[in-house]
Amino acid sequence: MDRIEVEPEQINVNLEQPSANQSGLLQKYCQNRKLMWIIISSIIVVLVLIIIIPIVILKTKPSTTIITTTMVTTEITIKEITTIKNKQTTEEQTKSKYKQWKQNGITITGGNNLENELDQLYEPHGILIDDKAIIIVDHRNHRILEWKIGTQTGEIIAGGNESGDKLDQLAQPVDVILDKQNDSLIICDWNNKRVMQWFRKNQTNPQVFIPNIDCYGLTMDNNGSIYVTDWKKSTVTRWKEGEINGTLVAGGNGEGDRLNQLNFPAYIFVDKDYSLYISDNFNHRVVKWRNGAKEGTKVAGGNERGNSLMQLSSPRGVFVDDLGLIYVVDHYNHRIMRWCEGDKQGSVVVGGNDQGQRSDQLDGPVDLSFDAEGNLYVSDSNNDRIQKFELCVTETIC
Repeated sequence: MDRIEVEPEQINVNLEQPSANQSGLLQKYCQNRKLMWIIISSIIVVLVLIIIIPIVILKTKPSTTIITTTMVTTEITIKEITTIKNKQTTEEQTKSKYKQWKQNGITITGGNNLENELDQLYEPHGILIDDKAIIIVDHRNHRILEWKIGTQTGEIIAGGNESGDKLDQLAQPVDVILDKQNDSLIICDWNNKRVMQWFRKNQTNPQVFIPNIDCYGLTMDNNGSIYVTDWKKSTVTRWKEGEINGTLVAGGNGEGDRLNQLNFPAYIFVDKDYSLYISDNFNHRVVKWRNGAKEGTKVAGGNERGNSLMQLSSPRGVFVDDLGLIYVVDHYNHRIMRWCEGDKQGSVVVGGNDQGQRSDQLDGPVDLSFDAEGNLYVSDSNNDRIQKFELCVTETIC
Protein backbone atom coordinates (compact mmCIF):
# COMPACT_ATOMS: atom_id res chain seq x y z
CA MET A 1 0.00 0.00 0.00
CA ASP A 2 1.28 3.30 -0.96
CA ARG A 3 2.03 5.70 1.82
CA ILE A 4 0.24 9.07 1.70
CA GLU A 5 2.31 11.83 3.02
CA VAL A 6 0.70 14.97 4.31
CA GLU A 7 2.51 18.25 4.29
CA PRO A 8 2.99 19.96 7.64
CA GLU A 9 1.66 23.22 6.34
CA GLN A 10 -1.59 21.55 5.38
CA ILE A 11 -1.97 20.16 8.82
CA ASN A 12 -1.41 23.51 10.37
CA VAL A 13 -3.95 25.12 8.15
CA ASN A 14 -6.52 22.53 9.05
CA LEU A 15 -5.89 23.16 12.75
CA GLU A 16 -6.12 26.93 12.55
CA GLN A 17 -9.10 27.03 10.27
CA PRO A 18 -11.81 24.62 11.41
CA SER A 19 -14.45 23.52 9.13
CA ALA A 20 -17.76 25.30 8.69
CA ASN A 21 -19.61 22.69 10.73
CA GLN A 22 -17.11 22.93 13.53
CA SER A 23 -17.33 26.71 13.55
CA GLY A 24 -21.12 26.60 13.80
CA LEU A 25 -21.00 24.19 16.66
CA LEU A 26 -18.50 26.36 18.53
CA GLN A 27 -20.59 29.48 18.04
CA LYS A 28 -23.68 27.70 19.28
CA TYR A 29 -21.79 26.41 22.29
CA CYS A 30 -20.60 29.90 23.21
CA GLN A 31 -24.09 31.33 22.87
CA ASN A 32 -25.50 28.61 25.12
CA ARG A 33 -22.73 29.23 27.67
CA LYS A 34 -23.39 32.97 27.66
CA LEU A 35 -27.11 32.39 28.12
CA MET A 36 -26.39 30.04 30.98
CA TRP A 37 -24.27 32.67 32.75
CA ILE A 38 -26.96 35.29 32.24
CA ILE A 39 -29.54 32.94 33.76
CA ILE A 40 -27.23 32.10 36.70
CA SER A 41 -26.42 35.76 37.26
CA SER A 42 -30.12 36.64 37.19
CA ILE A 43 -30.89 33.91 39.70
CA ILE A 44 -28.09 35.15 41.96
CA VAL A 45 -29.35 38.74 41.71
CA VAL A 46 -32.91 37.64 42.52
CA LEU A 47 -31.71 35.61 45.47
CA VAL A 48 -29.62 38.52 46.73
CA LEU A 49 -32.57 40.86 46.42
CA ILE A 50 -34.86 38.40 48.20
CA ILE A 51 -32.42 38.12 51.11
CA ILE A 52 -31.17 41.73 51.39
CA ILE A 53 -34.40 43.74 50.89
CA PRO A 54 -36.24 42.31 53.98
CA ILE A 55 -33.13 42.82 56.09
CA VAL A 56 -32.87 46.40 54.91
CA ILE A 57 -36.57 46.92 55.58
CA LEU A 58 -36.32 45.36 59.04
CA LYS A 59 -33.25 47.39 59.87
CA THR A 60 -34.71 50.53 58.44
CA LYS A 61 -38.04 50.22 60.32
CA PRO A 62 -36.65 50.06 63.87
CA SER A 63 -34.23 52.80 62.93
CA THR A 64 -37.13 54.97 61.82
CA THR A 65 -39.05 54.09 64.98
CA ILE A 66 -36.08 54.91 67.17
CA ILE A 67 -35.60 58.24 65.44
CA THR A 68 -39.30 59.05 65.79
CA THR A 69 -39.34 57.97 69.46
CA THR A 70 -36.26 60.05 70.15
CA MET A 71 -37.90 63.07 68.56
CA VAL A 72 -41.09 62.56 70.59
CA THR A 73 -39.10 61.97 73.78
CA THR A 74 -37.07 65.10 73.11
CA GLU A 75 -40.25 67.06 72.51
CA ILE A 76 -41.81 65.73 75.76
CA THR A 77 -38.60 66.43 77.68
CA ILE A 78 -38.52 70.00 76.39
CA LYS A 79 -42.15 70.46 77.39
CA GLU A 80 -41.46 68.99 80.85
CA ILE A 81 -38.44 71.23 81.36
CA THR A 82 -40.44 74.24 80.22
CA THR A 83 -43.31 73.30 82.56
CA ILE A 84 -40.94 72.80 85.52
CA LYS A 85 -39.18 76.06 84.72
CA ASN A 86 -42.47 77.93 84.47
CA LYS A 87 -43.64 76.32 87.73
CA GLN A 88 -40.43 77.29 89.49
CA THR A 89 -40.74 80.84 88.15
CA THR A 90 -44.35 81.01 89.35
CA GLU A 91 -43.36 79.68 92.79
CA GLU A 92 -40.52 82.19 93.02
CA GLN A 93 -42.84 85.03 92.00
CA THR A 94 -45.45 83.84 94.48
CA LYS A 95 -42.87 83.49 97.23
CA SER A 96 -41.37 86.91 96.53
CA LYS A 97 -44.72 88.67 96.81
CA TYR A 98 -45.34 87.22 100.29
CA LYS A 99 -43.90 88.96 103.31
CA GLN A 100 -40.88 87.47 105.02
CA TRP A 101 -39.63 87.96 108.58
CA LYS A 102 -36.21 87.75 110.15
CA GLN A 103 -35.81 84.34 111.73
CA ASN A 104 -34.18 85.55 114.94
CA GLY A 105 -36.68 87.13 117.28
CA ILE A 106 -36.12 89.97 119.73
CA THR A 107 -37.42 89.56 123.28
CA ILE A 108 -39.35 92.74 124.02
CA THR A 109 -41.00 91.65 127.28
CA GLY A 110 -40.51 88.90 129.86
CA GLY A 111 -38.08 86.05 129.51
CA ASN A 112 -36.59 86.59 132.96
CA ASN A 113 -37.83 84.05 135.53
CA LEU A 114 -41.33 83.09 136.63
CA GLU A 115 -42.44 85.89 138.93
CA ASN A 116 -45.12 88.56 139.00
CA GLU A 117 -43.02 91.70 138.81
CA LEU A 118 -43.97 94.27 136.19
CA ASP A 119 -41.02 93.26 134.00
CA GLN A 120 -41.94 89.57 134.12
CA LEU A 121 -44.52 87.25 132.55
CA TYR A 122 -45.85 83.85 133.47
CA GLU A 123 -47.13 81.87 130.45
CA PRO A 124 -48.47 84.74 128.35
CA HIS A 125 -51.45 83.86 126.16
CA GLY A 126 -53.51 86.28 124.07
CA ILE A 127 -51.85 89.47 122.75
CA LEU A 128 -52.86 92.49 120.67
CA ILE A 129 -51.13 95.63 119.43
CA ASP A 130 -52.68 98.99 120.30
CA ASP A 131 -50.76 101.85 118.71
CA LYS A 132 -47.31 101.74 120.31
CA ALA A 133 -48.26 99.36 123.10
CA ILE A 134 -48.80 95.64 123.36
CA ILE A 135 -51.62 94.30 125.53
CA ILE A 136 -50.75 90.93 127.05
CA VAL A 137 -52.81 88.28 128.83
CA ASP A 138 -50.46 87.27 131.64
CA HIS A 139 -52.14 83.92 132.12
CA ARG A 140 -50.58 82.53 135.30
CA ASN A 141 -50.32 85.94 136.94
CA HIS A 142 -54.10 86.45 136.50
CA ARG A 143 -53.79 89.88 134.96
CA ILE A 144 -53.73 91.95 131.79
CA LEU A 145 -50.66 94.10 131.13
CA GLU A 146 -50.14 97.04 128.82
CA TRP A 147 -46.52 97.26 127.77
CA LYS A 148 -45.34 100.33 125.93
CA ILE A 149 -43.01 99.07 123.22
CA GLY A 150 -39.47 100.07 124.07
CA THR A 151 -40.03 100.34 127.84
CA GLN A 152 -38.65 98.03 130.51
CA THR A 153 -41.84 97.32 132.48
CA GLY A 154 -45.56 96.91 131.94
CA GLU A 155 -48.64 98.39 133.61
CA ILE A 156 -51.51 96.35 135.04
CA ILE A 157 -54.77 97.38 133.36
CA ALA A 158 -57.01 94.52 134.57
CA GLY A 159 -56.79 91.93 137.35
CA GLY A 160 -53.57 91.56 139.24
CA ASN A 161 -55.35 90.98 142.55
CA GLU A 162 -54.43 87.32 142.79
CA SER A 163 -56.64 84.55 141.41
CA GLY A 164 -60.30 84.83 142.36
CA ASP A 165 -63.89 85.27 141.20
CA LYS A 166 -64.55 88.78 142.49
CA LEU A 167 -65.27 91.52 139.96
CA ASP A 168 -61.78 92.97 140.36
CA GLN A 169 -60.13 89.55 139.98
CA LEU A 170 -59.30 87.21 137.13
CA ALA A 171 -58.47 83.50 137.18
CA GLN A 172 -56.11 82.35 134.44
CA PRO A 173 -57.44 84.57 131.63
CA VAL A 174 -56.65 83.37 128.11
CA ASP A 175 -57.70 86.06 125.60
CA VAL A 176 -58.44 89.76 125.30
CA ILE A 177 -59.83 92.14 122.66
CA LEU A 178 -60.15 95.92 122.67
CA ASP A 179 -63.53 97.59 122.21
CA LYS A 180 -62.35 101.01 121.06
CA GLN A 181 -65.85 102.45 120.87
CA ASN A 182 -66.38 101.94 124.60
CA ASP A 183 -62.65 102.10 125.42
CA SER A 184 -62.91 98.81 127.24
CA LEU A 185 -61.20 95.45 127.36
CA ILE A 186 -63.22 92.28 126.73
CA ILE A 187 -61.50 89.46 128.61
CA CYS A 188 -62.00 85.71 128.47
CA ASP A 189 -61.74 84.80 132.17
CA TRP A 190 -61.03 81.07 131.75
CA ASN A 191 -61.28 79.59 135.21
CA ASN A 192 -64.20 81.80 136.22
CA LYS A 193 -66.17 80.69 133.13
CA ARG A 194 -67.14 84.19 132.17
CA VAL A 195 -66.38 87.04 129.79
CA MET A 196 -65.49 90.29 131.57
CA GLN A 197 -65.69 93.90 130.41
CA TRP A 198 -63.06 96.10 131.97
CA PHE A 199 -63.26 99.83 131.25
CA ARG A 200 -59.82 101.34 130.82
CA LYS A 201 -60.58 104.74 132.29
CA ASN A 202 -62.34 103.30 135.33
CA GLN A 203 -60.62 100.07 136.27
CA THR A 204 -62.53 99.89 139.55
CA ASN A 205 -65.85 99.22 137.83
CA PRO A 206 -65.51 95.98 135.81
CA GLN A 207 -68.58 93.95 134.98
CA VAL A 208 -69.54 90.49 133.80
CA PHE A 209 -70.27 90.69 130.09
CA ILE A 210 -71.25 87.03 129.52
CA PRO A 211 -71.72 84.62 132.46
CA ASN A 212 -71.55 80.82 132.52
CA ILE A 213 -69.52 80.25 129.38
CA ASP A 214 -66.39 78.13 128.94
CA CYS A 215 -64.74 80.72 126.78
CA TYR A 216 -61.32 80.49 125.17
CA GLY A 217 -61.18 82.85 122.20
CA LEU A 218 -62.64 86.27 121.37
CA THR A 219 -62.95 88.48 118.33
CA MET A 220 -65.02 91.47 117.21
CA ASP A 221 -66.42 92.43 113.80
CA ASN A 222 -66.76 95.88 112.23
CA ASN A 223 -70.27 96.27 113.64
CA GLY A 224 -69.10 95.78 117.21
CA SER A 225 -70.53 92.26 117.60
CA ILE A 226 -68.42 89.99 119.78
CA TYR A 227 -67.75 86.33 118.95
CA VAL A 228 -66.87 83.83 121.68
CA THR A 229 -65.71 80.21 121.48
CA ASP A 230 -67.10 77.79 124.05
CA TRP A 231 -64.57 74.97 124.16
CA LYS A 232 -66.80 72.72 126.26
CA LYS A 233 -69.88 72.99 124.04
CA SER A 234 -67.77 73.11 120.86
CA THR A 235 -69.60 76.21 119.63
CA VAL A 236 -69.04 79.80 118.58
CA THR A 237 -71.69 82.37 119.52
CA ARG A 238 -72.15 85.98 118.46
CA TRP A 239 -73.16 88.63 120.98
CA LYS A 240 -74.53 92.02 120.01
CA GLU A 241 -74.67 94.91 122.42
CA GLY A 242 -77.70 94.64 124.72
CA GLU A 243 -78.40 90.96 123.93
CA ILE A 244 -79.08 88.62 126.84
CA ASN A 245 -78.51 85.48 124.75
CA GLY A 246 -75.98 85.00 122.03
CA THR A 247 -76.63 83.61 118.55
CA LEU A 248 -75.06 80.31 117.50
CA VAL A 249 -72.90 80.90 114.40
CA ALA A 250 -70.65 77.80 114.25
CA GLY A 251 -70.73 74.26 115.62
CA GLY A 252 -73.64 73.19 117.80
CA ASN A 253 -73.74 69.64 116.45
CA GLY A 254 -71.84 68.03 119.26
CA GLU A 255 -68.14 67.36 119.60
CA GLY A 256 -66.64 65.77 116.49
CA ASP A 257 -64.58 66.11 113.34
CA ARG A 258 -67.28 66.52 110.71
CA LEU A 259 -67.39 69.86 108.92
CA ASN A 260 -70.50 70.88 110.87
CA GLN A 261 -68.73 70.07 114.14
CA LEU A 262 -65.92 71.44 116.27
CA ASN A 263 -63.75 69.88 118.95
CA PHE A 264 -62.35 72.35 121.48
CA PRO A 265 -62.50 75.56 119.42
CA ALA A 266 -59.81 77.94 120.66
CA TYR A 267 -58.85 81.29 119.10
CA ILE A 268 -60.90 82.91 116.33
CA PHE A 269 -60.71 85.67 113.73
CA VAL A 270 -63.50 87.41 111.80
CA ASP A 271 -62.89 89.06 108.41
CA LYS A 272 -64.67 91.97 106.70
CA ASP A 273 -67.21 89.55 105.16
CA TYR A 274 -68.06 88.23 108.65
CA SER A 275 -66.52 84.84 107.89
CA LEU A 276 -65.05 83.16 110.96
CA TYR A 277 -61.68 81.41 111.06
CA ILE A 278 -61.64 78.99 113.99
CA SER A 279 -58.67 77.13 115.45
CA ASP A 280 -60.30 73.74 115.91
CA ASN A 281 -57.81 72.61 118.51
CA PHE A 282 -58.44 68.88 118.98
CA ASN A 283 -59.13 68.40 115.26
CA HIS A 284 -55.74 69.99 114.50
CA ARG A 285 -57.18 72.24 111.82
CA VAL A 286 -58.43 75.72 111.06
CA VAL A 287 -61.94 75.91 109.61
CA LYS A 288 -63.54 78.82 107.81
CA TRP A 289 -67.20 79.28 108.64
CA ARG A 290 -68.89 81.71 106.25
CA ASN A 291 -71.58 84.03 107.54
CA GLY A 292 -74.84 82.05 107.75
CA ALA A 293 -73.24 78.73 106.75
CA LYS A 294 -74.31 75.41 108.29
CA GLU A 295 -70.81 73.96 108.15
CA GLY A 296 -67.23 75.05 107.73
CA THR A 297 -64.45 74.31 105.26
CA LYS A 298 -60.89 73.29 106.10
CA VAL A 299 -58.39 76.01 105.28
CA ALA A 300 -55.36 74.72 107.22
CA GLY A 301 -54.33 71.34 108.61
CA GLY A 302 -56.99 68.70 109.16
CA ASN A 303 -54.70 65.80 108.26
CA GLU A 304 -54.45 64.43 111.77
CA ARG A 305 -51.89 65.64 114.26
CA GLY A 306 -48.34 65.90 112.90
CA ASN A 307 -45.45 68.17 112.00
CA SER A 308 -45.40 68.00 108.20
CA LEU A 309 -46.30 71.08 106.16
CA MET A 310 -49.74 69.54 105.65
CA GLN A 311 -50.40 69.21 109.37
CA LEU A 312 -50.93 71.16 112.57
CA SER A 313 -50.66 70.20 116.22
CA SER A 314 -53.24 71.87 118.49
CA PRO A 315 -53.45 75.23 116.68
CA ARG A 316 -54.15 78.34 118.76
CA GLY A 317 -53.92 81.96 117.57
CA VAL A 318 -55.14 82.73 114.04
CA PHE A 319 -54.96 85.86 111.88
CA VAL A 320 -55.98 86.59 108.28
CA ASP A 321 -54.35 89.46 106.36
CA ASP A 322 -55.70 91.62 103.54
CA LEU A 323 -54.52 89.10 100.92
CA GLY A 324 -56.50 86.34 102.60
CA LEU A 325 -53.36 84.59 103.85
CA ILE A 326 -53.99 82.65 107.05
CA TYR A 327 -51.43 82.80 109.86
CA VAL A 328 -51.68 80.07 112.49
CA VAL A 329 -49.90 79.45 115.77
CA ASP A 330 -48.91 75.78 115.55
CA HIS A 331 -48.67 75.28 119.31
CA TYR A 332 -47.00 71.89 119.80
CA ASN A 333 -44.88 72.22 116.67
CA HIS A 334 -43.43 75.45 118.12
CA ARG A 335 -43.84 77.43 114.93
CA ILE A 336 -45.96 79.99 113.11
CA MET A 337 -47.46 78.74 109.84
CA ARG A 338 -48.92 80.52 106.82
CA TRP A 339 -51.57 78.97 104.62
CA CYS A 340 -53.25 80.14 101.45
CA GLU A 341 -56.88 79.05 101.30
CA GLY A 342 -57.20 76.06 98.97
CA ASP A 343 -53.57 74.93 99.33
CA LYS A 344 -52.85 71.44 100.64
CA GLN A 345 -49.88 72.57 102.68
CA GLY A 346 -48.61 75.67 104.40
CA SER A 347 -45.18 77.20 104.99
CA VAL A 348 -43.23 78.00 108.13
CA VAL A 349 -43.04 81.73 108.86
CA VAL A 350 -40.90 81.65 112.02
CA GLY A 351 -39.87 78.97 114.50
CA GLY A 352 -39.99 75.31 113.55
CA ASN A 353 -36.42 74.78 114.78
CA ASP A 354 -37.39 72.40 117.56
CA GLN A 355 -38.53 73.45 121.02
CA GLY A 356 -36.10 75.82 122.72
CA GLN A 357 -35.07 79.20 124.08
CA ARG A 358 -32.85 80.48 121.28
CA SER A 359 -33.87 83.57 119.37
CA ASP A 360 -34.84 81.41 116.37
CA GLN A 361 -36.87 79.00 118.52
CA LEU A 362 -40.26 78.97 120.22
CA ASP A 363 -41.68 76.85 123.02
CA GLY A 364 -45.44 76.37 123.10
CA PRO A 365 -46.47 79.63 121.38
CA VAL A 366 -50.11 80.66 121.90
CA ASP A 367 -51.02 83.85 120.04
CA LEU A 368 -49.75 86.30 117.43
CA SER A 369 -50.30 89.88 116.35
CA PHE A 370 -48.89 92.45 113.90
CA ASP A 371 -48.04 96.11 114.33
CA ALA A 372 -48.63 98.90 111.80
CA GLU A 373 -45.20 98.29 110.21
CA GLY A 374 -45.93 94.60 109.68
CA ASN A 375 -43.64 93.26 112.41
CA LEU A 376 -44.78 89.97 113.91
CA TYR A 377 -45.28 89.46 117.66
CA VAL A 378 -45.65 86.02 119.27
CA SER A 379 -46.58 85.09 122.83
CA ASP A 380 -43.88 82.48 123.46
CA SER A 381 -45.73 80.99 126.40
CA ASN A 382 -43.40 78.36 127.84
CA ASN A 383 -40.46 80.76 127.51
CA ASP A 384 -42.50 83.41 129.41
CA ARG A 385 -41.71 86.07 126.83
CA ILE A 386 -43.03 88.06 123.89
CA GLN A 387 -40.92 87.73 120.74
CA LYS A 388 -40.81 90.32 118.00
CA PHE A 389 -39.85 89.17 114.49
CA GLU A 390 -38.99 92.11 112.27
CA LEU A 391 -40.40 92.34 108.78
CA CYS A 392 -37.76 92.00 106.08
CA VAL A 393 -37.48 95.10 103.91
CA THR A 394 -35.93 93.05 101.12
CA GLU A 395 -35.04 89.37 100.76
CA THR A 396 -31.33 90.20 100.74
CA ILE A 397 -31.57 91.79 104.18
CA CYS A 398 -33.12 88.59 105.52
